[in-house]
Amino acid sequence: MKFTRVSMRFFYPIANMILPYFSDLKSDLKRAGIKISVHEFLSQGIFLTILVFTLGLPVLSVVFAYILKSFLFGFLSSITACFFIISIFFIVYVNFPKIIISQKTKKIDDQISFATVHLSTLSGAKLPLDKVIEIFSRFGGYGEISEEISKIRSDMKMFGLDVNTAIERAVERCPSKNLKEILWGLLSTNVSGGVIDTYLREKSKSLMSEYRIKLRDFSHQLGIYLEIYITTVILGAVFFLILTSIFAGIAGTGGQLLFLQFFLIFIFLPLVSAIFIYLIKISTPAGG
Repeated sequence: MKFTRVSMRFFYPIANMILPYFSDLKSDLKRAGIKISVHEFLSQGIFLTILVFTLGLPVLSVVFAYILKSFLFGFLSSITACFFIISIFFIVYVNFPKIIISQKTKKIDDQISFATVHLSTLSGAKLPLDKVIEIFSRFGGYGEISEEISKIRSDMKMFGLDVNTAIERAVERCPSKNLKEILWGLLSTNVSGGVIDTYLREKSKSLMSEYRIKLRDFSHQLGIYLEIYITTVILGAVFFLILTSIFAGIAGTGGQLLFLQFFLIFIFLPLVSAIFIYLIKISTPAGG
């Protein structure tokens, strides 16, 4: 890719210089599934940061010069604002793999109890571990979990690795702690000659118990959200509309209060409702 080549050509020395300050970045890139080296990632980040500064400085200079009525103060203010913006931008950029990891972890943890039950069912047929992994990767249908298991199958089929080595590699790149524990358990059980079916059955029971606790906590949390929404938002809005209508009739200031009522009904209430919907969505435990 041309952008990557240009970034590496001009900013590789800087990336190599600041690399010791990002000791966890290599493992984060692997767990996030970002298939570039650490030097490429940092070089691209430096290049993008410079582009943001270069493009943002003239725009902000014009805006601040217009607001402050002075080109000199506007230019100095725009430089300060640009440094603040690019600092935030670079921090967000280097933490982007962590954001992807957290998203993958949530998706995995939401379905891992059901996926473990599926694995336990397959292993109950007394199939070898590599066959269990192959069947699950093809017919699992558990999103990120199926992808991680498919990578194990690819390591065995394409690179000729044995199942234990393939699982070891999967553990290194796995974003979820729970899935990593299951893979370690499968590996240790298979190496020691234990019964994989028994391990997965007990693990699935434990994970299903945790899932029931999540559901109970979510129902309690949902009740709190509904009480807050009804008492503060709905009743508060109705009470405000009634009071403002009464005051408008008494004081004769209908024009100003009409704008407040319009803002409340068409802007404030939809915005608050969207926030509540988002809070409920992110706290909802997914099912299998």
